[in-house]
Amino acid sequence: MTRPTKIKLGKVSKPRPQVDAEPAQEPETPPQPQEAAPAPRQQRPPRQEDGHEGHERTLRMFYALKVPSDVAAPLAEAQRHLRGNWRPVRADQFHVTLAYLPSVPPERVADLKRLGARLTQDVPPLDIRLRGTGYFPNEGSPRVWFVKVEAEGLDDLANGLRQGLRDLGIETDDLPFRAHITLARKKGPAPRVPPLIFDLGWQAGNAALIRSTLRKTGPIYDTESTFRLRGEVRTAGPETVATSPPHPSPLSFGAVPAPPGEREQAQNPRAPLPIEETP
Repeated sequence: MTRPTKIKLGKVSKPRPQVDAEPAQEPETPPQPQEAAPAPRQQRPPRQEDGHEGHERTLRMFYALKVPSDVAAPLAEAQRHLRGNWRPVRADQFHVTLAYLPSVPPERVADLKRLGARLTQDVPPLDIRLRGTGYFPNEGSPRVWFVKVEAEGLDDLANGLRQGLRDLGIETDDLPFRAHITLARKKGPAPRVPPLIFDLGWQAGNAALIRSTLRKTGPIYDTESTFRLRGEVRTAGPETVATSPPHPSPLSFGAVPAPPGEREQAQNPRAPLPIEETP
């Protein structure tokens, strides 16, 4: 009888459960300190109309008598004597400053118009006369070249305006009134112009309130209001001098005394100078 053949079975390996391999973790980077956000750019305060920076908008203004074109022309002709770093004033901007207001709130302009109208209603037209040229300051290095102005009643009008401004609480300069027309301002080294005498004049029938806006190219003047001098016209006296031909007469150095305003400054070189703060 045949024996059955034994068959050896090999060991069957049980399948191992697959384990998902965890991805290799990168080493953690320590947190970097955050850069501080740039500080917001500080905005510049608004620029004022008078050319200065400030937090409130104000206006640079002045009361003045405008110079008529037939008188301005010979004054502009005299500017040809300027040499060096003198900056001549434009002929259409010649004026006699009566009161300077460096910082006027816009809401006070109406008050200024009423003041001008009230103080000029009884003032007669002014007979303006031009005299000699001079400098502010007269001693040392001058900054301004001007021609002196004279007129009966001119000081009273200017002082009345200044007192009215003080009563309104509006800032003005405290410098004494010296009537003049600025011909040029010095911006650097420049020689003096020999003295000149102007035998010129006009009858001023109006005053004006003017707004000045400073620019690099020079000031811009805008007339806010005009005031007619409504007082009774004074009768011309026998000593009234008629207007001469519009040409200045050059005078030699040292032979002619300085104009009155210049003599006063020479005698008192520390006296306040109004021109630095006037337009």
